[in-house]
Amino acid sequence: MDQILHHLEHCYQRAEQHFGRRFERPRVTLDLRGQKAGVAYLYRNLLRFNAQMYRDHRDDFLQQTVPHEAAHLIAHALYGERIRPHGPEWQGLMTGLFGLPARRCHDYPVPQRRGTRYLYRCGCPEHIPFTPQRHALVRRGRRYQCRRCGDLLHFTGQQQSIG
Repeated sequence: MDQILHHLEHCYQRAEQHFGRRFERPRVTLDLRGQKAGVAYLYRNLLRFNAQMYRDHRDDFLQQTVPHEAAHLIAHALYGERIRPHGPEWQGLMTGLFGLPARRCHDYPVPQRRGTRYLYRCGCPEHIPFTPQRHALVRRGRRYQCRRCGDLLHFTGQQQSIG
């Protein structure tokens, strides 16, 4: 975490020198999981980073991912909320201020997610797998129709492990 904070501080000092103003430092966590390397929460001034991706790709993560997320918060502070996340303002910070390519996404390998699918049925011959999130919505009363036959989908009581 110390190296992330060090690189983040370098990004902010560079922005402060360039723009002649101070930027509030964000809170930083290493609790992000899944497919994203980092996420900037603009209104909470928070950066969340993926600890596993940091461990697996430390050098690139520090050189690309940390400035990428810092640029989101700095762009928001400079230009307000009406800018696009990877729009020209953010791109200008990445290329002009940090001298980095304005890549929208990382290219770190992401392991296949393991999990459960809940099998649903309609009038069609094959089952339709639902994610745990969608299955939970059905349990709370949401209903889904088959796109092919139009019948309501019903849970079969069966689950399938994936990954």
